[in-house]
Amino acid sequence: MTTSAEDRTLILLRHAEPEAGRAGQDDRERPLSERGREHAQDIGRWLREQGIGCDEVMCSPALRTRETMQEVAEAGCSEAEVQIEHRLYNADAHAVLSVIRESVNDANVLLVVGHAPGLPAAASLLADGEGDDDAHDLLSNGFPPGAAAVLRFSGHWDDLDFGAARLDDYRVP
Repeated sequence: MTTSAEDRTLILLRHAEPEAGRAGQDDRERPLSERGREHAQDIGRWLREQGIGCDEVMCSPALRTRETMQEVAEAGCSEAEVQIEHRLYNADAHAVLSVIRESVNDANVLLVVGHAPGLPAAASLLADGEGDDDAHDLLSNGFPPGAAAVLRFSGHWDDLDFGAARLDDYRVP
């Protein structure tokens, strides 16, 4: 039985600001800075104020992405179970899209927490000029740590392709 196509919301969230790496430290083990924690909480509150809940969350295994998601959840987006997706660590835009396509089709709102440059590139390629002009202007000026792009499209996750979504909103903490 196939389900009908529905409107979907995709939130692409770059991890918040991490602490500087130390000599010999594995990049995956860099924690958030205090400022990064505050920024992640700001994004969580903003998502809650926008009425955007999460049905599914896919998160890179890096400590800074997991801590970002924890702060976002505590501030407002806590209803979904977080799935650690190893392919999101240092993923390019194509790998990010591949992960998104594997989301369950009963999830109408998907939050993906990852890294630059792959996540910002995916946001730009998915929207490809469609949507809110102000949001596009902001997105074109960069995707700093803690930034979130909210994209919308109609269809199944496995049908999503570059250029098929509309950039609905963009938030920098």
